[in-house]
Amino acid sequence: MKETGYRRDAALEYAKKWAMGRNPRYLDFEHFGGDCTNFASQCIYAGSGVMNYTPVMGWYYNSSTDRTPSWTGVQYLYNFLVNNKSVGPYAAETGQDGVQPGDLVQLGNANGFYHSPVIVAVTGGRIYVAAHSFDAYMRPLDSYLYVKSRFLHIQGVRSW
Repeated sequence: MKETGYRRDAALEYAKKWAMGRNPRYLDFEHFGGDCTNFASQCIYAGSGVMNYTPVMGWYYNSSTDRTPSWTGVQYLYNFLVNNKSVGPYAAETGQDGVQPGDLVQLGNANGFYHSPVIVAVTGGRIYVAAHSFDAYMRPLDSYLYVKSRFLHIQGVRSW
């Protein structure tokens, strides 16, 4: 395996292009529990260029019926990113001060985490995000209502 690096600029370009629309290559999960983590995965893929084809526990999308739970599920994406020791992107949980554009924040309530916006800017002490379900671009994170949050800093990408 080799370290290929995370191209934050590519992830951010993708987020800007598709935050208010849908890439036809991917199913829109808006009416199947929400599209936020699907969109976050698309952004991360744009910045990584590598999927992990490990059955069940990997991170990939070939079609709506040939994908891993981590591509579209908030907790599954978290589990993949923080535990990935193989190919693909990997991340570490960090504080709000440890994030950069291209990273993720996950929002939650007493029942768990339910939303995965992509951080697109950190300026003036505020974090701005892009997301699906509900579509947003450059939305201030502090405009969301949530009980808890966790920040995921994408540390890098591995490929073969």
